Amino acid sequence: MAVSTSFAGAKLEALLLKSSSSVATTSSRASNGSCSLSGSLRPVRSRRAVIQRGVRCEVAASDAAVQTGQSVSNISALEQLKTSAADRYTKERSSIVVIGLSIHTTPVEMREKLAIPEAEWPRAIGELCGLNHIEEAAVLSTCNRMEIYVVALSQHRGVKEVTEWMSKTSGVPVSELCQHRFLLYNKDATQHLFEVSAGLDSLVLGEGQILAQVKQVVKVGQGVVGFGRNISGLFKHAITVGKRVRTETNIAAGAVSVSSAAVELALMKLPASSHASARMLVIGAGKMGKLVIKHLVAKGCTKMVVVNRTEERVTAVREELNGVEIIYKPLTEMLTCAAEADVIFTSTASETPLFFKEDVKDLPVVGPETCGSRFFVDISVPRNVGSCVADVDGVRVYNVDDLKEVVAANKEDRLRKAMEAQEIITEESKQFEAWRDSLETVPTIKKLRAYAERIRAAELEKCLSKMGDDISKKTRRAVDDLSRGIVNKLLHGPMQHLRCDGSDSRTLSETLENMHALNRMFSLETEISVLEQKIRAKVEQTQK
Repeated sequence: MAVSTSFAGAKLEALLLKSSSSVATTSSRASNGSCSLSGSLRPVRSRRAVIQRGVRCEVAASDAAVQTGQSVSNISALEQLKTSAADRYTKERSSIVVIGLSIHTTPVEMREKLAIPEAEWPRAIGELCGLNHIEEAAVLSTCNRMEIYVVALSQHRGVKEVTEWMSKTSGVPVSELCQHRFLLYNKDATQHLFEVSAGLDSLVLGEGQILAQVKQVVKVGQGVVGFGRNISGLFKHAITVGKRVRTETNIAAGAVSVSSAAVELALMKLPASSHASARMLVIGAGKMGKLVIKHLVAKGCTKMVVVNRTEERVTAVREELNGVEIIYKPLTEMLTCAAEADVIFTSTASETPLFFKEDVKDLPVVGPETCGSRFFVDISVPRNVGSCVADVDGVRVYNVDDLKEVVAANKEDRLRKAMEAQEIITEESKQFEAWRDSLETVPTIKKLRAYAERIRAAELEKCLSKMGDDISKKTRRAVDDLSRGIVNKLLHGPMQHLRCDGSDSRTLSETLENMHALNRMFSLETEISVLEQKIRAKVEQTQK
């Protein structure tokens, strides 16, 4: 029997009332005032005008629907869904949103407070998906960016909740976050991630490490509740885009990485006469540190000291680079090694600085070959070298934000390569959006099959009762198989017309028309069903 609209509405009402006593959440009150972000990020494409014109903390308008006067303990996620107009959550699908702070918009002092270690990504996803209006989430945290991707039931409320979560976990006030963050929705969010994966949003255009970091998001997210179909599909598609851009364009040709830019910066600051004689110290032999070592060797350095927690990685690098003297020292001898170095590169995963002012002020003065200055080049986020170290006489400190000076060269050539990549990104963005559109038919497919199964089961029961109690198991099974076969054959045509791969816009348009037609013909009430599913999911998630 088809479920009537009134019955579905009553059922939803009951579900809302039943859950309100068990799921307590914080009130989504409107924030007074708004913050804006302005300024050019990068001249790659016109979409940045969205950010350049100013991204506002749009929370007041979306919160107007929440009834005031209720105590915080009595407001549940379900009541908020109900009082803010159910149509918004059913007739408009959930939005993909990115709330981000990058090297283009945010100083390293703030980015390091917001950075989330890879080991903490699953916990962060769980906490984000515990918010009232967030269904799925992913975290992309690197030395150049901290970006949170979510699927939100409501754009404005979702952004407000995520921003407050970021403030709570980092200690940075919401007002400061609003001054530096950028917000992108749906197609713009998709295109942004594709550009990130392709290396177009990197400080160093076309650098390859960001693609590996996007892959790591997918690897870490596998099996994590909250890293759902939309977000995982988005990141997997971004990996495809990153690979395709690098394969079909020459964007990576001659491109430098953050590590190579750090070496270039150090050599720019050193007198040319000291390039061969300067004493080099590399602290950290991970991916970034290993690249620093390789680029130093490529620039003619034949001797350096590497400080690392263990010797294995240093030994592996030494074996790979024949003819180079690489001396290993443990972390316990770090300050001793720093006292004997002219240039110190730091690239560790430490969440606290390795060098403070008091550690550096008593180090011996370096020779005249480097103009009497000791150089710290810190490419870690959070930083390994405290900002106070720059106050010491004879010490010059550089961090990742200072690498802009290096990558400013050949700007026109880099922009030309970016335009080639944009064509691929635009094409892939359309394919992803079409795939996401095709997911809208999934609830209808489930409801249609469930509707047919209810009829089949009821009619089968009537048939078997008329045949009496003495029928054999074989006959009972044959009748059951017959009924299933009839239903499957009848559903085959409609199901085929509800499925598409999302690659053909015409086919997709027809599929969505078929979906709406089936909803009307069989009174499937898919919109009510979608809301129920989302509410049930949030209830189950919150009660765990």
